[in-house]
Amino acid sequence: MRRLLAAAITGALLFSATARAQDANTLLNVSYDIARELYAAVNVEFVKDWKAKTGRDVKVNDSFAGSSKQARAILEGLEADIVTFNQVTDVQILADRGKLVAPDWQKRFPNNASPFYSLPAFVVRTGNPKNIKNWDDLVRDDVKLVFPNPKTSGNARYTYLAAYAFALEQNGGDEAKADAFVKKLLSNVAVFDTGGRGATTTFVERQTGDVLITFEAETAAIVKQYGADKFQTVVPPVSLQAEFPVAVVERYAEKHGTTELAKGYLDFLYSPKGQEIIVGFDNRVTDPTVAAANKDKFPEVKLYTVDQVFGGWTKANEVHFASGGKFDQVFDAR
Repeated sequence: MRRLLAAAITGALLFSATARAQDANTLLNVSYDIARELYAAVNVEFVKDWKAKTGRDVKVNDSFAGSSKQARAILEGLEADIVTFNQVTDVQILADRGKLVAPDWQKRFPNNASPFYSLPAFVVRTGNPKNIKNWDDLVRDDVKLVFPNPKTSGNARYTYLAAYAFALEQNGGDEAKADAFVKKLLSNVAVFDTGGRGATTTFVERQTGDVLITFEAETAAIVKQYGADKFQTVVPPVSLQAEFPVAVVERYAEKHGTTELAKGYLDFLYSPKGQEIIVGFDNRVTDPTVAAANKDKFPEVKLYTVDQVFGGWTKANEVHFASGGKFDQVFDAR
């Protein structure tokens, strides 16, 4: 009996050690839902790079959904090693509420922990039958829109704020007129999906709406996948810079023994190889050499930032997206 008990204990210890070793070589990246193809490509090259540097075979698993939905899932127990989100506040809440991410997470990596950026742009059907050129075309009575729900999608919050910033510019900073503008824009939305990929499916496959509003990178991907004979991109002359913040989820990375691997993965996003992969998916990158080599790929846009127009994400959320904020007010009043 003692020998059996000892053998059982030894087996359990060996299993535990093996599980820890497997955890230390397996990374979970929790990300936003239109980044599937991007991170599939990044993962392949990162695994090769890590093997060449360390001799270790590693595996990267991914979870994709609306950015804010993913943040809530982590707060509720999803054990991410890293997050690659599309909105600063979805990372910040993990630091503030869950103490899962370092308080100074934006200082842990370059460019405020944002290795690339994009902006809200439009997809229209080929030939641009509604002659969509800018944000003010989206509030016409004959135009129906598709984009995600700003309550669940960082992608959609950028859309809402980009439209609001445009309206402020056009109306000399008059907030009442900007409120009226986004109220009309929201009244033109045919479908609110929970995330960017769902909105793409609604527009492309269900043939709903005249204009899909999503990140510029996603607009290019849609045209490539479904054909320029069906869809085309319209990049408005004015838009809002969309950051894509990243962070190590320190509590879970330490638990899994993946802290070194997690940091290595995020460092890879800033490397020339990582930046080349990212720009290959039509995101605008921060590496000056890679950005300069791909300058002709992207039209010039007057880009506002959330800090410039709205005083930062904390204030933007309080004013616009908190319960009873401007978004609720104009949405309910449509």
